[in-house]
Amino acid sequence: MSAPSPRRWAALALIATAQFIVIMDTSIIGVALPRIQEDLGFSQENLSWVFNAYVVAFGGLLLLGGRLSDLFGARRLFGAGWLILLIGSLIAGIAPEVWVELTGRAVQGVGAALIAPSALTLLMMLFGHDPKELTKALALYGAAAPAGGTAGVFLGGVITEYLSWPWVFYINIPIALVALLATGPLMPAARPQRGSVDITGALTVTLGLGAAVYAIVRAPEIGWGSAQTWLALAGAVVLLGAFIAIQARRRQPLMRLSIFRTPNLAAANLTQLLLGGAWIPMWFFLNLYLQQVLGYSAFPSGAALLPMTVLIMIGMIVLAPRAINRFGPQATTVTGLALLAAGMAWLALISPDGSFAADVLPASLVAALGMSLAFIPSLGTAISSARPEEGGLASGIVNTSYQVGSALGLAAMTAVAAANGAAQLGNLPALTSGFSAAFIGAAGIALVGALLAAGTLRSHTSVPADEVATSHS
Repeated sequence: MSAPSPRRWAALALIATAQFIVIMDTSIIGVALPRIQEDLGFSQENLSWVFNAYVVAFGGLLLLGGRLSDLFGARRLFGAGWLILLIGSLIAGIAPEVWVELTGRAVQGVGAALIAPSALTLLMMLFGHDPKELTKALALYGAAAPAGGTAGVFLGGVITEYLSWPWVFYINIPIALVALLATGPLMPAARPQRGSVDITGALTVTLGLGAAVYAIVRAPEIGWGSAQTWLALAGAVVLLGAFIAIQARRRQPLMRLSIFRTPNLAAANLTQLLLGGAWIPMWFFLNLYLQQVLGYSAFPSGAALLPMTVLIMIGMIVLAPRAINRFGPQATTVTGLALLAAGMAWLALISPDGSFAADVLPASLVAALGMSLAFIPSLGTAISSARPEEGGLASGIVNTSYQVGSALGLAAMTAVAAANGAAQLGNLPALTSGFSAAFIGAAGIALVGALLAAGTLRSHTSVPADEVATSHS
């Protein structure tokens, strides 16, 4: 075994920064959305694509990113991911039109899909020699994710209010430049492996997901019964079916399908998919309610979400491990999803002349507590259910499940909101009605997740709290 790198803790700081940025880029645009909509001419229905373009590319290509990291070396892919993220951030920031903005966000997602799996691989290479050091490293790595989510909400408000919305993308550029300069000196090199790259599988799953999201987002505008809607949905089914068929036949697939026979793994991934499908629409429409109905400007809107995001961070690091130790992962997951559903149902009571203290704060804190309790045990169960040699695959699958759920859930709730009045900008009662309908729909997704987790997760499976708390990725 080679001696541990003397620069491993500096390398960990860079790896944690990567995790921080990947998560921050999903949350930092929330407060800026109304400004982006106004300047570039997004419709209310299509605004969600500023989020979905990133998530579809990120979630659809995570498995490919992990495979490329194995084949060409994690250090190379880590650096390539930062370079692509830098380019995407520049495109998104200078975008003069809708299609350029969405292109930039998709390129950012591609970069994130290369960074995330290679970062975790590099962490294991640096700290795998010592279980105690590995636990500490994973704890810092895991804490970077909720920190990124919290910082993204707050920084998005500050930047949008006092600079301009393009800077929510430009902020990545100096960080990416430092990361590129530091990757070579700090990160260990690995001998590339032999094998093939399942490009066809990666393309079919990404295009299939994109077609499904496109169909759901466009349906309220062109009609659920239109030929275009049904053709897009049919194309999504065909592409996703082709992906499954390709994985079943490939000798070296992106995702070995038989892994889902592992007890609890499929159930935990389904829980993560539904959790993403419930949480992201709530966060998205809460931003819009604060700004488009309550009239908050960007900075107060970002600050208004800080209590919720801080509670998530505390809940994931402190509360969830204790609950898992006392009640087990299944009970903690079910309780978290039920609380999330209750919080969003409470948010559905918003009114056109509401207030932050009465309509937003208490309900959002209940939802945040539920999110933090459900996320950690379901993620830990998914990762720990697989064989040790397939931990990377299990991690890639569960990250993909959450991102896919996020994209599809937001697309579906955007359609629900538009059908209930959210497309009528300036009409506060109609906007509120649409947002309320989206909160109810998201609450329903969380409730379904709670029922499925109660029925499918095996309560006797043990997930150590310290392992679960540090597995957050």
